[in-house]
Amino acid sequence: MPDPETTTPEHILVIDDDRDIREDLKSYLTENGYRVSTAENAPAARRAIHSEEPDLILLDVMMPGEDGISLCRSIVRLTAIPIVFISARTDEIDRIVGLEVGADDYVCKPFNPRELLARVRSVLRRANGREREMTPEKTRYFEFDRWTLDTAKRTMTRDDGVIVSLSTGEFQLLMIFIARPQIVLSRERIVELSHAEGADVFDRSVDSQVSRFRKKIERDPKNPDIVQTVWGGGYVFAADVKKL
Repeated sequence: MPDPETTTPEHILVIDDDRDIREDLKSYLTENGYRVSTAENAPAARRAIHSEEPDLILLDVMMPGEDGISLCRSIVRLTAIPIVFISARTDEIDRIVGLEVGADDYVCKPFNPRELLARVRSVLRRANGREREMTPEKTRYFEFDRWTLDTAKRTMTRDDGVIVSLSTGEFQLLMIFIARPQIVLSRERIVELSHAEGADVFDRSVDSQVSRFRKKIERDPKNPDIVQTVWGGGYVFAADVKKL
């Protein structure tokens, strides 16, 4: 069941071109206390997200027209809604690509409904901020460079008022850096820290995550001032961090 502290059922949007899968997931998740909407393709999904933003999205990878990878990219650019891919593609590289474009988890078809439910609950807990061990002293606001981070909303506000939403992966990466400013972190260390904090990052995807994150926070992503590359060493969060 959803967390008892939640006063209204959490809303899950299921996006899959297979009607049977949509209806089966809707029935199963509804039985377990969630409110469920469905969409059969990318245009329908965008309408659903626009009309009532869900708490989590279950997204099929292989759909006619715009596929799930492309749709995921566009969603994470505009929102912080957590996304779990459900896919018949079982190769590790497909899973890595899914996580690299911003998904929070990847479940292969055919899946055990109980396992999917467990993953949904885990992702929602992280997204709701109930597992914030990575937040130093549970501080809500941090300031660095020209940005103010709100850890509760998972948004960054620039000094000119521009607000940027963070995906779960981007938020977790930022919290790893904020807790260790001016310290060089190898890719292996970032992977190790991410696993310790409930994330699912692979060594080969660290560079992609950093690249996406730089596009959101750096003045010039090609010549970064905040998250700098240390050749042969990894990355360093070069900005001074202040708790507010």
